Amino acid sequence: MDVLEKIRRCLVDLDRVCVEEAVREALRSGVSATEIVLGPLSEGMNEIGKLFESGEYFIAELIEAADIFKNVMKFLEPLIRAESSKNAVRKGLRIVIGTVKGDIHDIGKSIVVAMLQAAGHQVIDLGVDVPAERFVEAVKEYGAHVVGMSALLTSTARYMKTVVEELEKAGLRKRVFIIIGGAATTPELAKEIGADAWARDAVEAVKIVNRLAQELSS
Repeated sequence: MDVLEKIRRCLVDLDRVCVEEAVREALRSGVSATEIVLGPLSEGMNEIGKLFESGEYFIAELIEAADIFKNVMKFLEPLIRAESSKNAVRKGLRIVIGTVKGDIHDIGKSIVVAMLQAAGHQVIDLGVDVPAERFVEAVKEYGAHVVGMSALLTSTARYMKTVVEELEKAGLRKRVFIIIGGAATTPELAKEIGADAWARDAVEAVKIVNRLAQELSS
């Protein structure tokens, strides 16, 4: 078993010590922090989400997995920022981001937040289980350029359409660029709900926002 597969397997097994040891081993062998997060850690969390949806894992396992992930991110985030800083934009955008109502998963979102901040953007993280009204309030409060929505569960992904509709009702839709992402989302869903873009992962999300920043500043 290679070290990246070991990280994924240990995370799915909820083995905290094994995950931390394998991550440090990967870093020592020259694997970047970004690769670790976007690869085995993200894959492991996606697998855990599927185990939850199938009824094999419960809320307790989700909470434990999230805690393991967050502890690892404490020492990976500074490395990710250092790796991403060379691609930072000159004038960052204000981004409101959250996991939509009914979904308590914040792992993928946390990765995106860290990488957007490293790229020079101002990110307002609304957390998890965020109702449409809170997205609307935050866009007004912060004058956001971008709204990012995340969903890991297929049962909650459809709620993103409600957020888009509420932004339209508030007269804010044309002011913001909407990106969606997460294991339960697809390019087709983005088009269906009226979002502007779908991001496969954190790297793609940063590329989309950086491109938008360049367009707005030109």
